Amino acid sequence: MKLEIGKIYVTDVVLGEKNVFETGRLTIDTQGLIDHLLTDHRLKSAAVDLAKPGDSVRIIPVKDVIEPRVKVFGEAKEFPGVTSTMATAGQGRSHVFKNTAVITTGSIVGFQEGVLDMSGPGAAYSPFSQTINIVLTLEPKKGLSQHQHEEAARSAGLQAAAYIGECGREAVPDEIETFEMNSNAAEIVKYPALPKVVYLEMLITQGLLHDTYIYGLDAKQTLPTLLHPNEVLDGAVISGNCVAACDKITTYQHLNNPIIKELYDRHGKDLVFLGVVVTNENITLQGKLRSCSMATNIAKQLGADGVIVSEEGYGNPDSDLMLNCRLLEEAGIKTVLITDECAGRDGMSQSLTDATSHAKAIVTTGNVSHLVTLPPMEKIIGNILAIEQLAGGYSGSLLPDGSLECELNAILGSTSEIGYHNVTTKEY
Repeated sequence: MKLEIGKIYVTDVVLGEKNVFETGRLTIDTQGLIDHLLTDHRLKSAAVDLAKPGDSVRIIPVKDVIEPRVKVFGEAKEFPGVTSTMATAGQGRSHVFKNTAVITTGSIVGFQEGVLDMSGPGAAYSPFSQTINIVLTLEPKKGLSQHQHEEAARSAGLQAAAYIGECGREAVPDEIETFEMNSNAAEIVKYPALPKVVYLEMLITQGLLHDTYIYGLDAKQTLPTLLHPNEVLDGAVISGNCVAACDKITTYQHLNNPIIKELYDRHGKDLVFLGVVVTNENITLQGKLRSCSMATNIAKQLGADGVIVSEEGYGNPDSDLMLNCRLLEEAGIKTVLITDECAGRDGMSQSLTDATSHAKAIVTTGNVSHLVTLPPMEKIIGNILAIEQLAGGYSGSLLPDGSLECELNAILGSTSEIGYHNVTTKEY
């Protein structure tokens, strides 16, 4: 399977009366985009704003982030099974606008969305402070359930990313990145002496707006599934996750998963990359046992020597993380875990809710409970009062001068468990 990602680097975005991309500048037909979004009868209104790196702008509550893209040729279109007909992603060529993103906001859906500052100390914690953001403020019609509200906002973000991405169809990419890998059998024969590695990606699937979708199907309705890495990089997995912003994997991060890209880079050099097993995070014991056992069985049948496991979320999913680890290690497969920690504001509390003696290699992506103060911003896109409903915020988080006091929990992408974030460790 061969996928070409044509990277088109954006240097500026402006709002105007037509969609056009010229010499690094992306112009968006603002009213055309709004009219396109409001064809969804569930939305009462939509507004479009820009938030650029260094601006004194705070976006709250952030729901999702999506990278604008268009499928130039190939079997599948953008976000197959969701905004386009179901077909296998990961083949052909997609043109992608780099350095820019679509961000959705509006009235809060659940209770755990996020905050993003484009400047100041808060900006350092989120990679999305460095993208030119096209921000959609979406308001639902009265009477929608929370799940209908979330679905409408999720669909609008994806539709906007495809609408804007269409401007890049005829553009000449600045760079073409190629991802190509044959069948596992062929790759193993090609590199017989190299260790074989599987990436096991745990997806939030706990209901109550803790959702992820694979080709449009709610992943909690699935069993562990082997995907070609190209499928993930080409839009097969999207976020419907309204939980803690620090480690929810946005659609943008799925499309640019750094673990997949690193394994691709090392494929044929010091390992054989056998693919991505996507698995759910269950809320019942039987569900956890079922999915973790089946994920281990897939790794065994592939002949994996090692597995990298990334978590999404914390708390209840920690039990899935440790169960995956135990079963894999007991099967003789060396396992590395990637997770963040909920260690209290002083960093002294138990970091994870579960543990196993088999967990011998763990990479931390930071402490979600770390407390920060974010200074006032000149412009708020969304509703600043939402901070009191966010994970990491509380009644009193909004200080009299407009500052916010909150945990990293509330900051979008601050402790991403796939490594798409800025926090690093420091040795003392």
